[in-house]
Amino acid sequence: MNDEPIISEELQSMVNVPYGPDVYEIEKGMVKKFVEAIDDPNYRWREETPPTFPAALVPTQLIHRLFNVKSSLKRLLNGASDLEYLKPIQPGDVISVTGTLTRLRQVAGAEGPTLFMFTEMTYTNQRGEVVVKGKNTYIKY
Repeated sequence: MNDEPIISEELQSMVNVPYGPDVYEIEKGMVKKFVEAIDDPNYRWREETPPTFPAALVPTQLIHRLFNVKSSLKRLLNGASDLEYLKPIQPGDVISVTGTLTRLRQVAGAEGPTLFMFTEMTYTNQRGEVVVKGKNTYIKY
């Protein structure tokens, strides 16, 4: 088993740095395409977005840096997503998304080192109301 350190200075320098906001105008057509993609015809989604919708709204700079950081680890997966819904996201809303890498953890995996990257996201509408809080765990191995 290889226990080489994989938490680089580059990665460590990203911890607790806020990224964003990225701003998304939530249009009916955007929601309709998302609903078609998840194959959920619930009439409710004409008035608000489905629960998994925030996953499509990301702070792009943070995600790009996490996914493209120089590393010997080549595989990546979304290990967990936890979303707390405070208010519905509706067509016509303008959602600002900010994100932070909160923690890094290296463990010895069966095939070598495994890196867990923990993030927190905040989704705020045009009225300054936090509508969703999210936590994600990304895994590189």
